[in-house]
Amino acid sequence: MKITFMGAGSTVFARNVIGDCMCSEALRDSIFSLYDIDAERLEQSRVILEKMRETMGGYGKIECYCGEENRKDALRDATFVVNAIQVGGYEPATVADFEIPKKYGLRQTIADTLGIGGIMRALRTIPVMESFARDMEEVCPDAWFLNYTNPMAMLTGYMQRYTKVKTIGLCHSVQVCVKELFEGLGMEDKMEGHKELIAGINHMGWLLEIKDKDGVDLYPEIKSRIDAKLADPDFKNKVRLDYIKNFGHYCTESSEHNAEYNMFYIKSKYPELIEKYNIPLDEYPRRCVDQIEGWKKEYQELLEGGVKEHKRSREYASHIMEAIVTGKPYKIGGNVLNTGHLITNLPENACVEVPCLVDGMGIHPCHVGELPVQCAAMNMTNINVQLLTIEAARTKKREHVYQAAMLDPHTGSELDIDSIKKMVDELLEAHKEYLPEYI
Repeated sequence: MKITFMGAGSTVFARNVIGDCMCSEALRDSIFSLYDIDAERLEQSRVILEKMRETMGGYGKIECYCGEENRKDALRDATFVVNAIQVGGYEPATVADFEIPKKYGLRQTIADTLGIGGIMRALRTIPVMESFARDMEEVCPDAWFLNYTNPMAMLTGYMQRYTKVKTIGLCHSVQVCVKELFEGLGMEDKMEGHKELIAGINHMGWLLEIKDKDGVDLYPEIKSRIDAKLADPDFKNKVRLDYIKNFGHYCTESSEHNAEYNMFYIKSKYPELIEKYNIPLDEYPRRCVDQIEGWKKEYQELLEGGVKEHKRSREYASHIMEAIVTGKPYKIGGNVLNTGHLITNLPENACVEVPCLVDGMGIHPCHVGELPVQCAAMNMTNINVQLLTIEAARTKKREHVYQAAMLDPHTGSELDIDSIKKMVDELLEAHKEYLPEYI
């Protein structure tokens, strides 16, 4: 069996996912095919993964492929393809996604899922992923494509609608949603045996039901603890608790993410909200710098001290592969098209995040039904942007980029239409290496 990792220069992530596969008896003898366009980063991943493989028993084989001319060979005969690319990297692309909007008075926190940053990242990434899909349709047509790259709903939705590749979008926010909520509210004792139902869209999936091991609804207790935490100046997870207060439900992704998915919290007219809700503006650039420096240090330490045996992580990828290969069922929260109205009050062409059963026949999304109307309405403010961005990527029409930005809740609440268009024009010019069709 062959498992191909696209964007293997994403060293820490490649180490986690491939290390997870090496922990599985069903997967550890695989060929692990590493692909990247950055030879230096690819070599770093190879060195670390080879050390890990040796430490964990020497199973399997690692192969490396660099550059577009070798991409088909990296993909050829793969059973699973994991995607973790970042088109344009931190510099220059991510820096431009933050600094140009800032000139217009538009501030962001993460800018990889929604907002003008998410739109630009999707437009840069979709053509590359489409080229992956065309290669896969030729050299590994039966492979599963496991996408981890953001913006999840836009990229996964495009692949599912406009390619023949079997695609599932994966995120780890579903796995940690309840744990983070309980830890933040001092309810860790409720974790064991709890029952949950989560559905919505990526990074805004809703914790629809949460019960303890005896089936008792925990939302009343959760809601009784919210005000004290919102009043605590040092508490970081305030936006999501505010969601419970105003929309009735907790959501999957972090408060720094969700602060920019709506029109409520980052407002130049009300700068005091930034402090009130502990919103870390420009968080992602800081995180990128810290991660780059941290990896350089960790890489040297690993080279000097060797690699310890990997402990299987929380990521879904290896469990999906294992379930398909062995036929032993496994449940995930996956990003899939809303075909057949899995969520009845969201559109069918939206990419939704719902419970999925994985077994030897593949990945089977579960019907959820109707979301609370206010939760569906919040999701739709994001879905509108996602669908318009996908349409822009498909048609290469600049007007759809304008419209996606205009309808983005944060962007539209801060800027007038003329400013939005000027900002989009400047961003498309900055990214013309990746988006020549829009110029």
